Amino acid sequence: MTPTPATPSPPQEPSGLFPPTTPAAKTWKVGTLTYTSAGLVALFCWLLLGDFVWSMRERSIGPMTHWYLNHLNVPSVLFGLLLSSFPAALAFVLMPIISVKSDHYRGKWGRRIPFLLFTTPFAACGMIGLAFSPVLAKWVHSHFPGQSEMFVSVVCFGVFWAAFELATIIGGSVFGGLVNDVVPKELLGRFYGLFRAVSLIDGMIFNYWIIGKVPEHYTLIMAIVGIIYGVAFTWVCLKIKEGGYPPPPPRDTTTQTALQGFGRGSLKYFRECFSKPYYLSVFLMMTASFLAFSPINVFAIPYARSLGVNMDTYGKCLALTFLISLGLSYFIGWLVDAFHPLRMAMAALLGYAMVTAWGWFYATTPDRFLAAWVAHGVLSGCFFTSAASLGQRLYPREKFAQYASASAMMMAPCNMTLAPLLGLFIDQTGKIYQYTFLAGGLLALTGLAMALVVHRQFINLGGPKGYVAPA
Repeated sequence: MTPTPATPSPPQEPSGLFPPTTPAAKTWKVGTLTYTSAGLVALFCWLLLGDFVWSMRERSIGPMTHWYLNHLNVPSVLFGLLLSSFPAALAFVLMPIISVKSDHYRGKWGRRIPFLLFTTPFAACGMIGLAFSPVLAKWVHSHFPGQSEMFVSVVCFGVFWAAFELATIIGGSVFGGLVNDVVPKELLGRFYGLFRAVSLIDGMIFNYWIIGKVPEHYTLIMAIVGIIYGVAFTWVCLKIKEGGYPPPPPRDTTTQTALQGFGRGSLKYFRECFSKPYYLSVFLMMTASFLAFSPINVFAIPYARSLGVNMDTYGKCLALTFLISLGLSYFIGWLVDAFHPLRMAMAALLGYAMVTAWGWFYATTPDRFLAAWVAHGVLSGCFFTSAASLGQRLYPREKFAQYASASAMMMAPCNMTLAPLLGLFIDQTGKIYQYTFLAGGLLALTGLAMALVVHRQFINLGGPKGYVAPA
């Protein structure tokens, strides 16, 4: 028998009591901000543009200033003092003040954007000044021929370096707070994965095509970076909108009075941040972990040049590092959201300890150094991608910048002393830069041990699904 097709039922008229509904579009909330999918994409695009120029500055200014000071043949201890200790000293003084001020500030533009808008021109002018410091140094030396040319060059460099670092530290104190205030918590891991990818693309472009040209075109490259950063980051700040915030506590009962000196407000700041064993464990973990990568990063260019590695080869290997990290960045961000940044950071530290152990024993030839350098870059990249949202996930949300500044305060004295002491030690050993791998490995193991302590307390506070930051 041939089946007869079923007669379709006539369409049913909707009841007036139950009108048809369409599924509500998915939204995301952060405080008073509500995003649709289109709004979230727009936010990500603006923040990623901001991160692109921010990373362009970070990825280029560091290597160019390292090259310039090495070109001047400054001693390793002075190298470490200028590039590591001085910024750390500024951070130690400024970050608590700026972070607390930002947490409690309420203005027409929000509590983060005003600080970023104010400091961006100073950072740009500092970069342009660094670009022309060789020209200025020659002019100054012509008027003071009795002075050492290196001394005059370092002084001219130091003036603009101070302006640049001052603006950078103030901006950096609040930029993470801005992300914390406008990006949905459940997307922070993937968002920072995208941040990491953008940063790596910056690094690949600079190190593959540009760093080899720095010896001949230092002034031009540095000036272009400064101009692009100043214009683009200002534009981003004008486009991103912050939401509303609850009113801060009265001024005389908050840590904001730390701005008035070491009175009651500053004591309250230190009591809130440093009296709880849990947060002390977090700060110690952050300090040891983030410092673990500093020894190799600070002395990488002198290390490479001591083995006869030219800047072009160095840059291309660094670009390879960024290419590998780029392929991993979003995947790591997804893993961070799935397993928590603390656990992913612990895995990265374990891998980094293994890499530095190999480098300590074997990085004595150009090829072995470059292999260890690439592995160092990939593992450190895994850590930074994993730990990027760690503070946002562990600190109280409304006082995020305050607790982040407390962590930076603990880290700053170590940063101030680590590089110059290691540089002095390297000078005493006859420029044996392998000790940078040993120092990095020991710090990584220390950070891993503290991470295990923090993880045990983290589980007791609710773990990945039920964690509540202690008040």
